[in-house]
Amino acid sequence: MALDLTPEQKAIGRKNFEQAAGDLERLATEKKLAGAPDRRTFMKSALAGAAVVPVSAAVYFGYESWEGNKPVRTALIGCGDEGGVLIGDHNPAFNEIVAVCDIRPSNMKRIFDGDTGPRKGLKKVYGEATANKIAKYDNLSALLADKSKLGLEAVVVATPLNTHDVITKACMDAGLHVLCEKLMARNITKCKGMIKYAKDKKLLLSIGHQRHYSMLYAHALEVVNTDILGDIKHIRALWHRNNSFLFSATDAEKAKFAPQFDIPYYRDGWCKPILKEDADALPPEKLRELAFGNVKEYGFEDAKELVRWRLYDKTGGGLMAELGSHQLDASSLILGHVHPLAVSGVGGKFFYGPGRNDRESDDGVFVTFEFPGKKHPKAGKGGTDESDIVVVTYSSFNTNSFEKYGECVMGSRGTMVIEEEKDVFLFKEPEPGKKDSGGRDTNVTVTSADGKKPAMEASSTWGGGGGAAISKAPGAPAWDSAVRGYRTEMEHFAYCVRKWDGKIGWEKKDGKFVQEVPRCHGEVAMADAILALTANMAMKKRQRIEFEHGWFDADSPDAPETKYGSEGRA
Repeated sequence: MALDLTPEQKAIGRKNFEQAAGDLERLATEKKLAGAPDRRTFMKSALAGAAVVPVSAAVYFGYESWEGNKPVRTALIGCGDEGGVLIGDHNPAFNEIVAVCDIRPSNMKRIFDGDTGPRKGLKKVYGEATANKIAKYDNLSALLADKSKLGLEAVVVATPLNTHDVITKACMDAGLHVLCEKLMARNITKCKGMIKYAKDKKLLLSIGHQRHYSMLYAHALEVVNTDILGDIKHIRALWHRNNSFLFSATDAEKAKFAPQFDIPYYRDGWCKPILKEDADALPPEKLRELAFGNVKEYGFEDAKELVRWRLYDKTGGGLMAELGSHQLDASSLILGHVHPLAVSGVGGKFFYGPGRNDRESDDGVFVTFEFPGKKHPKAGKGGTDESDIVVVTYSSFNTNSFEKYGECVMGSRGTMVIEEEKDVFLFKEPEPGKKDSGGRDTNVTVTSADGKKPAMEASSTWGGGGGAAISKAPGAPAWDSAVRGYRTEMEHFAYCVRKWDGKIGWEKKDGKFVQEVPRCHGEVAMADAILALTANMAMKKRQRIEFEHGWFDADSPDAPETKYGSEGRA
């Protein structure tokens, strides 16, 4: 993400962030900070001498009172890539997986046996004997018919994007709470339909944007919210991959591929080979039977379209939905959930083509969002300066992975780089005419004179102890549950299920929900979908699109697709 930072500069930036987090906590605790937060705000830490002691995610996000509760009996619907991540990172003390459902035989094997990286598999999480007792279903109707026998309370939906809304509603018809993977739905009208359905059924709906539960992002946001970065005018976000290397397979592997479908030309996680066992089990006529009564919207033409669903406009949302939504979600969090003003961009199929992992979705995107700054009238803070704009750029290309993915937050007094969901680097801007007053090789502390706003100060040596070691140490495993947020997301969902009173449902008082709800409930997640899908429309139409208030109102029929057509094609 930070192109030319040396290992030494990264070590300085990492330590600067931890030092700033610790300094801000101490200032708040000692009430030396103007408008100091109380002890129930984000930085729920305890002092131990000069150091800040890290606390569990459960304490941090307010669900520490789980002891004595039974695990929520949960089914996983969709056992592919994302389902495997969720299974590998869930906590059985909160969510007990009692059933899994997938129409692809290969996915059913994979969810039990596991895979490389975070996809550990049910056998490793539960032990083989217990995992073998988990019920298996190859269609949703059969699973829901056994709801009572299984004692089901909730489901996790990790299926192709175009099926999110129909599966969510079917599960809610069965009285089940739903945690659905992102993107929320294929268009905003369907997002609004899911929100209304959850309210009408008085059931929980959570959407899997895991950064809302990342300890790393939570601490980064707390530092940003103290304004020590100064006036933020630009956030640069990206997620690039290099899929330009030729695909290769052994003869034994090729023997498992369905001969009627092409073999990928390039190595590409979105364009996988079609396994014979999946193609044999799912001929077109079988897929039509499984299309929830609407082949046009929820069906798949063949096993190829099912397996490679991210490549098609009908079934997926492309790079903006699958990757960009993460970065836009993070940028939205950093800017305080303000709604964007406009988006423009360039995207296209610049690399793939006939015989070369061909697809309908773009393989390269570059978009520019305009967000209201704090003094802008639409920031909701009484401002009047319409020129106060924050520019957020996002890019994703499939032919170069030189930069690591993440977000670079640029302020007038400092820069914060959040890299790969595992590191945060903080640097102070140098002051004119002052030597060693900032820059990449400068240590910083945070001070507050006479109760004024906190500010970074350059320091030849660090102050009295930093904060909790939130960012990852060099050489540490890349995957960490507390940092990534998946585990916490599912734990809090279970906590909300246990606390939920169906008689009260989604009622609000003074604009706030009466009950505890997931941090990324439907109304929050819909905003992320609006950003991603409207960006697709802007790129297709090659025009700047201004966002409208009604799009973000769950009770309004207004949606970007009603004005610009599906993906801007109408």
